[in-house]
Amino acid sequence: MARVKLDLPEKFVFQTSVKVRIGDINYGGHLGNDAVLSIMHEARFQFFNSLGYKDEISIEGVGTIQADTAIVYKGEAFHGDEITIEIAIEDITRKSFDVVYRLSCEEKEIARAKTGIVMFNYDEGKVCNIPDNFLKKIQN
Repeated sequence: MARVKLDLPEKFVFQTSVKVRIGDINYGGHLGNDAVLSIMHEARFQFFNSLGYKDEISIEGVGTIQADTAIVYKGEAFHGDEITIEIAIEDITRKSFDVVYRLSCEEKEIARAKTGIVMFNYDEGKVCNIPDNFLKKIQN
């Protein structure tokens, strides 16, 4: 079976941390795969907040949708662990971009991931261009 491979960028533009909650633990006693996706969402939300946006659907009059996700699991995390999430932006097009994540705990890599984000006009119900002001912010 071919494995998913994700190369990490040289530079990350944002970093935050999240503590592993008891609800994040699966029947194997460690951080569940569904919780990893939820932690990525929280980190992305905080990243957009750091750019001055209140959420992912209030970006210069439009919003975002997640088009795809890839996650490569590298290690375990447990209840109470502090997960550091680093974010980079790659593959910017006129309508979309990728968010790359590295999740680690005390220098141990837990996962690396990518989400494809597409700009979406919720009023019109269709994909739209990345607003210029937002584009400038994510290109830094």
